Amino acid sequence: MKKVLIANRGEIALRIMRSLKKMGVESVAVYSEADQNSPFVSYADHAFLIGPPPSSESYLNGDKIIQIAKENNCDGIHPGYGFLSENAVFAENVTKAGIKFIGPSPHSIRIMGSKLDAKEAVKNYNIPMVPGTEQAITDIPEAKKIAATITYPILIKASAGGGGKGMRIVESEDEFVSQMERAISEAESAFGDGSVFIEKYVSSPRHIEIQVLCDAHGNAIHLFERECSVQRRHQKVVEEAPSTVMDATLREKMGDAAIKVAKSCNYEGVGTVEFLLDENKNFYFLEMNTRLQVEHPVTEMISGVDLVEQQIKVARGEKLTIAQSDLKINGHALELRVYAEDPENNFLPSIGEMLIYETPKGDGVRVDDSFTQGMQIPIYYDPMIAKLIVHAPTRELAIQKMRKAIRSYNIVGIKTTLGFGDFVMNSEAFITGDYDTHFVKKYFTKEEIEKKETEEGRVAAAFTKILWERETAKLRVPNSKHSHWSNQNRHSS
Repeated sequence: MKKVLIANRGEIALRIMRSLKKMGVESVAVYSEADQNSPFVSYADHAFLIGPPPSSESYLNGDKIIQIAKENNCDGIHPGYGFLSENAVFAENVTKAGIKFIGPSPHSIRIMGSKLDAKEAVKNYNIPMVPGTEQAITDIPEAKKIAATITYPILIKASAGGGGKGMRIVESEDEFVSQMERAISEAESAFGDGSVFIEKYVSSPRHIEIQVLCDAHGNAIHLFERECSVQRRHQKVVEEAPSTVMDATLREKMGDAAIKVAKSCNYEGVGTVEFLLDENKNFYFLEMNTRLQVEHPVTEMISGVDLVEQQIKVARGEKLTIAQSDLKINGHALELRVYAEDPENNFLPSIGEMLIYETPKGDGVRVDDSFTQGMQIPIYYDPMIAKLIVHAPTRELAIQKMRKAIRSYNIVGIKTTLGFGDFVMNSEAFITGDYDTHFVKKYFTKEEIEKKETEEGRVAAAFTKILWERETAKLRVPNSKHSHWSNQNRHSS
């Protein structure tokens, strides 16, 4: 594999290119008109305009992406995450074009792309699953009967869903019909598929995911877990590895279950198996993401394994050279997704120009981004600016390092989640590790950010006053009886 096209943009495109460059593989970028000045475009060995800014006319235009790959003799296409990364038809068309899709087979993507099909595939592997329907359902009266047998609270989820879309928590029978209608409508709008399923809602859950790596020769390993419980709108903001709630026995059980999930669909490459963990440490299979995850850097930090490099090697047909026994957890890693969002306004997107953009530096600090000072945040795509990742020997030191890195990250011109990240790192619940997916609802309010900004403002004002007084003292005119200048002026008058 000598040349790979990256069918993506921004920080993930740049991150993939770095591994390709390390491996001596040429990179080909495709970019929309909105991204023509983005660093990933200039970093690539070759770059081609794919279309106008809307993703439907650029990064989702699979036929044009394949055409560019063919015209430039690309051996592989790496989809990154988002866009076409979990599109089985695209993966199939790439393969038909004689190009290697750097990811799992279309078969694996299809099975794990449907939550119901995924449950069907793994049910013979003795993997715990949350009680619920085994088939998709759109009949509201029938669904209401099923919900009553499961008992409330229940969760309605879009079968083809992701990112929190088509998902509704129902606390009681009175609100079931309205929430069911909203879930179906949202699923149809987001995925073109209104089918949903119902399952028991696990209260106080922790979101734990296991990174798996499989080759085409039957070898499979896991690279430990990530804790992804700090979320807003069912989407992750802070991730860490390893999880504070795990012990060696639970890690082994969940890792074994994750490998079984991968084998149930003959998985190849890098993938993530997601679980819910309840307060009694019972875990339940949630879904499998058939792609590289946004939060993969924390796994790379604690394992020392370049996951993109492994994806390329598996795509080449190579056998894994890493055995489970070779892997050891090294220290602790944290990741903050730096979004162009306003935490004080329900995390709504904040669009504009980055007047100042300065990233933190230092040992154990990693920033995956694709922005420079003066760039605009485009309205067409996900508002993530960067991923701020830190690694240290212990969790306590990692938290301290993250606090320092956040305060060294200087972004002016837009609102970001940096302040929220600082709030998390100083929250007692997070520091003690006693938190779950309700963290934001339980502990965070806009007043917390305002309070912190006010306190920081007071400190800055006090510091400024001290500096001003010192400088003023240096410039102050001395008393006249000791002033040679004053005496000279008085005698001349």
